[in-house]
Amino acid sequence: MAVEEKVESNEVIRPDVAQTAQSKFNEAAEENFKKGIHLIEFIGLVVIAIATVFAGFDAVMIMFENGEVHLGDLLLLFLYLEVLAMVAIYLDSGKLPVRLPMYIAIVALARYLILEMKDLTEWQMIAVAATITLITLSTLILRYGTTKYPYPANQNRRKSKQKT
Repeated sequence: MAVEEKVESNEVIRPDVAQTAQSKFNEAAEENFKKGIHLIEFIGLVVIAIATVFAGFDAVMIMFENGEVHLGDLLLLFLYLEVLAMVAIYLDSGKLPVRLPMYIAIVALARYLILEMKDLTEWQMIAVAATITLITLSTLILRYGTTKYPYPANQNRRKSKQKT
C-alpha cells in the first residue's frame, strides 16, 4: 500500500533509494538465514554431545557390571572424549580442525584391529594397518602445511566472538 500511495500522489521513487531498501532487505534476510543455520548447527552439536555423554556413561556402566576393563573399552572411552573435544572446539571457534576427525579415525581403526584381530585375515590386518599409516601420514602432512603456511589470525567464522 505504501508504494501505491506514493504512485497516487505522483511522487517519484528514486532508483538509488529503491536499491538501498532492496539491499537492506537482502542483507537482513541473509543475516536471518545465517542465524537459523547457526541455530541448527548448535542444536545438532548439543544432540551429539548429549548422545556421546550417554554412550560413555553406558560404556562405563558395562565395565562396572563386568568387573573388568579391557584395552578396547579404554579406546572406546577415548573416542568419546575426542568427539566431545571436537564439539567443544567447534562451539568455541566455529571451525572444525580436519586433524581431529583423523585422530578419531586412527583410534577407531586401532580399536577395530585390537578387537577383531582373531577374525581378520592377514590381508585384512595389513589393509587396516596400511589405512592407519596413510591417515597418520596425511595428518603429518596437514600439520606441516599449517605450520609452514598458517591461516591468518583474524579468520574466525563466528563474528560474535570477534571484537568489533
